[in-house]
Order: sequence, then C-alpha cells, then structure tokens
Amino acid sequence: MERIRKTVTKMKHRKSLLVVMIAMMALYSCVPTREVRDENVAVPENYQNQSTDTVNTGLVEWRTFFKDPNLIALIDSALAKNQELNIMLQQVDMAKNRIQAKKGEYLPFVNLQAGAEVEKVGEYTRNGAVEKNLEVKEDEEFPEPLTNYMVGAFATWELDVWKKLRNEKKAAVYEYLSSVEGKNFMVTNLVAEIADSYYELMALDNQMAIIDQNLEIQQNALRMVKLQKQAARATELAVKRFQAEVLKNQSHKYEIQQEIVEAENRLNFLIGRSPQHIQRESDNFIDRPIDSIYAGIPSQLLQNRPDVRSAEFELAAAKLDTKAARANFYPQFTIKAGLGLEAFDTKYLTTTPESVLYSAIGDMVAPLINRNAIKAQYKNATARQLQAVYEYEKSILNAYIEVANQLSNIDNLKKSYELKEGQIQALTESIDLSTRLFQSARVEYIEVLLAQREALESKMELVETKKDQMLAQVNMYRSLGGGWN
Repeated sequence: MERIRKTVTKMKHRKSLLVVMIAMMALYSCVPTREVRDENVAVPENYQNQSTDTVNTGLVEWRTFFKDPNLIALIDSALAKNQELNIMLQQVDMAKNRIQAKKGEYLPFVNLQAGAEVEKVGEYTRNGAVEKNLEVKEDEEFPEPLTNYMVGAFATWELDVWKKLRNEKKAAVYEYLSSVEGKNFMVTNLVAEIADSYYELMALDNQMAIIDQNLEIQQNALRMVKLQKQAARATELAVKRFQAEVLKNQSHKYEIQQEIVEAENRLNFLIGRSPQHIQRESDNFIDRPIDSIYAGIPSQLLQNRPDVRSAEFELAAAKLDTKAARANFYPQFTIKAGLGLEAFDTKYLTTTPESVLYSAIGDMVAPLINRNAIKAQYKNATARQLQAVYEYEKSILNAYIEVANQLSNIDNLKKSYELKEGQIQALTESIDLSTRLFQSARVEYIEVLLAQREALESKMELVETKKDQMLAQVNMYRSLGGGWN
C-alpha cells in the first residue's frame, strides 16, 4: 500500500513539473519578434564620367598631401591643442571604459563583508527562552546582551545563458569603435577647416596687394586728370569721379583688413591659442599649382570615410542591443555563494569548523505578468536598429554625392580660371589703351574709370577662383576620407 502511495505521489510530482514546463514553453513561444530589414550598401561601380582606377588620393597621409610647411605646422599644433578634439578624445576614453564595465557584468561579483552587532531580546520570547535554556558549552550560558561578529566572502554570478551580457559587452566594443571613427571624422574636418581658413587668408593677402596696385594706378590717373583740368582739357566732374574711385578702394582696403584679422583669429581659435600673427607665404598664391586628385572607386568610401565606418559600427551595436533586449523575456539564472566565519565572541571566531558559515543558492527569475516595460524596451531597441540602418545608408549616399559634386566643381573651376586669366589680360591692356586715348582726347574719362574698375574686379575674381580651386582640392580630399590617417 505504501509503495502504491509513493508511486502515485511521484506521478503527481512529474505531472506538476510537466505542466510547469508546458506553461513555460507556451509563455516564451509568445516572445515578440520584429524583423528589421538589412542595410543597403550598394554604390555605383564608378563616378560619372570617371575611370575605374582604384588609385585614391584619400589614402595619402595629410603631411604628404599638403606641401606648405607653414600649413603643416598649423595642423600639427591644432591636433595637439584644439579644445573640441580634446573633448572628443575624452568621449573616446569614456566609451573604452564602458567596455570594461560591461565585461565585468558577466563575471562573478565577489565582495568581502565584515560586521559586528549586539542584540538584547526579551526573556519571555521564543529567542529569549531558547537562549535562557541553551548552553554554549557545558556550564557556559549565552552572553547577555548577545553580540555577533562575522567576516567572509560572498559571490554573485548571473549565468549568461542567453548571451545578453556578452552581447551588451560586444555592443560596447562597437560603440567604442564608433567613437574612435567619430574622432577620426573630427580630425578630417579639423584638418580641412584649417586648410580652408589658411588659403582664405592667403587669398585676402593677395586681394589686399591687388587693391594697393590698383590704388597706385588710380592715383596716377587722378593726378593726370587734375593736370588735364589745369590745361582746360578736363572738367571738375572728372576730377571728382576719379577722386571718389580712389576713396572707394581705400575704404575697401580696410574692409579686407578686417577680414584678414578675423581669418587669423579663426585659425588661432582652431589651434587653441590666443590671437597672434599667422605665419604664411602669400606672394606666390596665384601661381600655386593645382595637383591632380584621384577619386578611386565609390566602394572605397565604405572603408576610407570615418563617418561611414562610424555609422557601420553604430548599426552593429544596435543589432546587438536588440538581441540583448529580447533576452529580457527569458529567465535569468543567478548563483549566490558565501564562505566565512561567524561567532558571538571574537575568541570563537577562528574556531573551526564550529564558526564556519557557508551558503549556496541558485535562483531563476522570469517575467510572467505585465511584461509591457520589457516589450517597450524591445520595440525601442528595434526602432533604434532601424534608425541606425537609415543613418548608415544616408552616410554612404552623402559620401558618394559629396565626391561627385567635388569632381564636377574641380573641373568647372579649372575652366573658369582659364577664361578669367584671358579676361584679366585683355582688361589690363585696356587700362593702358584707355589712358593713352584719354590723354589724346579721343575717349571720355569715364572709359578710363570703367577700364580700371573692371580690371580690379576681374583680378579680385581671379583670386577668388584660385581660392575656390584650393578649397575644392581640400574638400575633395576630405570627401574621399583623407586627413585623419
């Protein structure tokens, strides 16, 4: 009879366990799943009207790309002292520290614990009655009040059955790599911005020199008109018009001087120092050669551009975060263990095995009811993953369009510069011609004024075009992913 009763009990126990297992399987078969589409990394095989040569200027180190020693010195100084770059470096360090923190989460936590307490319980209570009638040793009662001393090591370890903690750690690694690429992208932009400001400063110097040259011509023309007036071959109106043109260009000279000051201070700010003179050689700016730029093929942008690589790492981290968020639906398994010594008197604290304490506990915790918060976290994780997909695709498209725009810009600026050179030659000759004709009273003074004004404007435009050519080279180098290596 006893055997039958035990058999029935075992069957009931197995049935209960089976019911629990079925319930758990039914519960976790309902874990939500949201499919997020894969990223599209397709790019054209080559840039429009360009060859498929893989030679890429973006791979050239910036010290080789830039030839001006003064510019190289400015960039060197900025890479060491620029405040924004140094702030970004601290963010990279913080991202690296997060890897260490996440790595520690899936390792056992071991804590050393020590404590002392004193307690007095009422005699007419359960604990008081036990202490009153129980001897510690023969003829030795419990002390009153009762003290207690304890020292030991206690460990807690969450078993990473579903790889949640490892995925979070890998996501932190990708976040760190993304921050490194973000720093590289900042370096690329910083190098380009310094070069842009430097070339703009040199262009302003050349514009200042052109105005000085033109003022000398105009002042000579003003003296000539005054002599013509004395000889009754010109009027006061002509004198005033020439005088106004001189004053206009003298005023413009101060405007450019202010632009030079601001350009210098902008460079000083990027370098992280107080305002001071920027060392430069501007005399040969207009004659600087424009080196050839090789764009390579579009697929190289996926490896060369720091912003594209940063977006790629962000997407990889988002995918792992989604997996970690989904693991929250599954049970968490935790092991707790402790080993130490405990006694009511310090003289017994080292008495073993009587004072030895130890424990070992295994826990399983699983969400059962009201899982809305976990569902919301999972939905947010998938939404962030989809955002990362779009960000990655956008960065690829933006990189391709930037390069395509700069290729067209370089080509059009080259053609424009060649035409402006011819224009300046013709207008420079027209100044001498109009001056001689005016002296012989064959043209009006207004022709001389117009020739001088148009020549000045064309020379200023040529400097602007030359500056745009230099900036286009820099921007093309940046668009190809150069400047950070």
